[in-house]
Amino acid sequence: MVAAAYIVLAYLAAPFAWRHYERQGGIADLGARTVTALGIPGDVINVGLEGSEDDVLCAMNAAGWSPSDPVTLISSLRIVGSVAFRRPYHRAPVSPLFFDGRRQDLAFEMPSGLSARTRHHVRFWKALEKGDDGRPVWLGAAEFDDGLGISHYTGQITHHTAPDIDAERDFLIHSLLDAKRVDKTYSVSGIGPTLFGRNGGGDRFYTDGEIAFADLAPGCTTREAPPERRAPPPQIAVKNDVFGWLAAVRRLAP
Repeated sequence: MVAAAYIVLAYLAAPFAWRHYERQGGIADLGARTVTALGIPGDVINVGLEGSEDDVLCAMNAAGWSPSDPVTLISSLRIVGSVAFRRPYHRAPVSPLFFDGRRQDLAFEMPSGLSARTRHHVRFWKALEKGDDGRPVWLGAAEFDDGLGISHYTGQITHHTAPDIDAERDFLIHSLLDAKRVDKTYSVSGIGPTLFGRNGGGDRFYTDGEIAFADLAPGCTTREAPPERRAPPPQIAVKNDVFGWLAAVRRLAP
């Protein structure tokens, strides 16, 4: 009886309760995981934006994020020089990741520290030409690079990332809110609660599995009024509260 109850709860009830697409149902079948050029599961989709490409570029710039340079020999040498000589490189490149069969459409970074060794970064893909509100929908993977090292999978030199990817997701959304470029916020289902995941470099991560969305003010206007916050369904709020407790325990693990 106990085993049967476990199977029903773990494999039927819980996954059903975790999935919610009351907004942006068009992304429900896209998945929430990127892959590397070698086909290794990469970063998790954890942020979303509504707005035109110009809206995204303007809002991210207002929030202090810079578009990343393409990966070239010159940009690669610049990022090496940034790390070696401890000097900033505000447009440092990011490696390509693939989602829905194509590499990122946009990438941004924000420095953290004296060099490109540590930084905030995000990649975005245009997922829908028209979402529920008739505006383009962008899905992104936001992570924080907390140092350089060797990939656990390929042995190549790479950035290592901080495990709490929800913190980086929330940092990006709050930077847009602080810049007053957001009309409303909400969340939809992403990869689902994960305590012991690994990204394309083999770094561990944990997440409550939600994609945090920001509906950008159109025309890159400034919104003086507080943005509308659309709360998740009650069962998702409970799930997030429970995961918050589990994540606190996870932070204590080696």
